[in-house]
Amino acid sequence: MSRSNYAEDEDFDEPEEAGPQRQDDALSSLIPYKNSKALTAYYCGVFSLIPCLGLILGPIALIFGISGLRYAKEYPQAKGQAHAVVGIVLGTVTTLFNFGVVLFSIVMILLAALGGDS
Repeated sequence: MSRSNYAEDEDFDEPEEAGPQRQDDALSSLIPYKNSKALTAYYCGVFSLIPCLGLILGPIALIFGISGLRYAKEYPQAKGQAHAVVGIVLGTVTTLFNFGVVLFSIVMILLAALGGDS
């Protein structure tokens, strides 16, 4: 039998949400492709865990995370709040850690330079 015979049957009812729209919603809940700022914040936050990259990617993740969170609140169908929050948290932690390491290194170098003159 062809597909058209099933469509003409009265007992055949297809759910309204089946099809591409439902798959689209499931995919966008896992990967917020409609909210590129949140997705960028997430990836920058994750890759900022690599030593030295956190100096650059940490602040980028923080900025994009805040922007992505605002976008997700303004357009709820875009989703991506969790990705934006992860980007903000990882961006903040890695930025503070990496800048702390740089500041500690500078202080230690200065102390070594000043201590060597005596």
